[in-house]
Amino acid sequence: MKTKQLYILFFFIGLIISGINPKEYFTWFLEVSPAIIGLLILVFTYKKFQFTNFTYLFILIHCYILFLGGHYTYAEVPLFDWIKETFEHSRNNYDKVGHFAQGFVPAMITRELFIRKNVVANKNYFNFIIVAICLAISGAYEWIEWWVSIGTGEGGDAFLGTQGYVWDTQSDMLLATIGACSMILLLSKKHDAAINNLIL
Repeated sequence: MKTKQLYILFFFIGLIISGINPKEYFTWFLEVSPAIIGLLILVFTYKKFQFTNFTYLFILIHCYILFLGGHYTYAEVPLFDWIKETFEHSRNNYDKVGHFAQGFVPAMITRELFIRKNVVANKNYFNFIIVAICLAISGAYEWIEWWVSIGTGEGGDAFLGTQGYVWDTQSDMLLATIGACSMILLLSKKHDAAINNLIL
């Protein structure tokens, strides 16, 4: 079985398991929807553009973060409840993992598109534009969370996941920015190698 086929198999295994007796089905649907939409986009654009397996792996990891958050809700993931109690945190911070990934993985996707499609001619602005795009994505997602919460009332509170934290939106966007910067600083060389192997 090819690597991409394995990734698809693991995607559906994770999706199905996350949908077995979740905390709230409505919240589960809202949380896993980005993963499903992302898969559809990748499938429909596959003939025109195929990412490296390296990038697909991190997309899959991001999907699993969404699946786990959808199953328990982001405010009630058990491991982070334990961390909250053990280290006397004021909230369950699993959603910050999700927002870190929301910067990290889109940075990898954007970076690969930019490199292989030669989108940015001036390399001096290359990394800045990638981070700016990830921050824009994060901001747009905060709008979506806000609209869903207003539109669904109490049903959207678990999706919003603020847990009473007044700076939740700002900290979410900060974590996405840190995630994007971390990807560029830590994995650019490995990402370049994966891209070069694909081209060769």
